[in-house]
Amino acid sequence: MIIEVAYALEKKQTLLSFDIDEGSTLRQAIELSGILDIYPQIDLSKDKTGIFGKIAKLDTVLREKDRVEIYRPLVADPKQVRKERAAQGKIMRSSKKEKA
Repeated sequence: MIIEVAYALEKKQTLLSFDIDEGSTLRQAIELSGILDIYPQIDLSKDKTGIFGKIAKLDTVLREKDRVEIYRPLVADPKQVRKERAAQGKIMRSSKKEKA
């Protein structure tokens, strides 16, 4: 069956498509894809994995046309980034009011 393995860095994305035996697991697909050789920083004991954007365990059995994804750790907390942007917006609005 045909599946894909995807991994993305900030400026580079890799999508590998290949044939794998039915009954293969997510871990087997990652290992057989060769992506661990391309990106030695991938650590399956730490990095999360998924199928089509949904977190999945390494022992998940794959189906035809699944896209296996390997997720990098977040660089920044999204909630904190939103708070900082909102705070900057308030500062910008208040400085516009002072000028008026």
